[in-house]
Amino acid sequence: MQRTKLEYHNHFTVRKMVIAAMFSSISIFLGITGLGFIKIPPVNATIMHVPVIIAAILEGPLVGAIVGFIFGLFSIYQAVTMPTITSFIFLNPIIAILPRVLIALSAYYVYYFISIKYPRVSIAFSSIIGTFINTFLVLLLAYIFYAERLAYVFKINSSTIGMFLAGIGFTNGIPEIIVSTLITLPVVLAINKIKKH
Repeated sequence: MQRTKLEYHNHFTVRKMVIAAMFSSISIFLGITGLGFIKIPPVNATIMHVPVIIAAILEGPLVGAIVGFIFGLFSIYQAVTMPTITSFIFLNPIIAILPRVLIALSAYYVYYFISIKYPRVSIAFSSIIGTFINTFLVLLLAYIFYAERLAYVFKINSSTIGMFLAGIGFTNGIPEIIVSTLITLPVVLAINKIKKH
């Protein structure tokens, strides 16, 4: 019996393990070289989540979630080895890992349910949603766990830290969404074209 697209993407194979390792390596490479960061003080916007989105769209939620998990582990590693004033946030595995896994799940299912009629739109929208999930959840969880400490770090009143983080989400999130979509759309289209030949 022929598998549906959803069943195929949820079936894990050696090939998928190799692809997960490849996209995880790309994400780590972006972090190590600094190519995965967009300098927007007081924090860095990132495109390190883009391999998570691409992996999820191309190979399904499980592969994407593995790449996201490894991205999250690397965030913890960076927080330990290359600390900044906000690195303490990513020492918390809930903040470092959970949003990165949810990038994959949200991106894949958005893509899956839209792609039947509008493949290009579905890729772009998956990239937008995946990027939004990452930025929104990291900042929301940072607020929940570390509002007072962040207010101290940024030398602002604790009553305004929520608005401050929302501002960071806006100023960082927009460039992240634009760059993510500009990378994800042509890459996925190109790989899908190659896979058909």
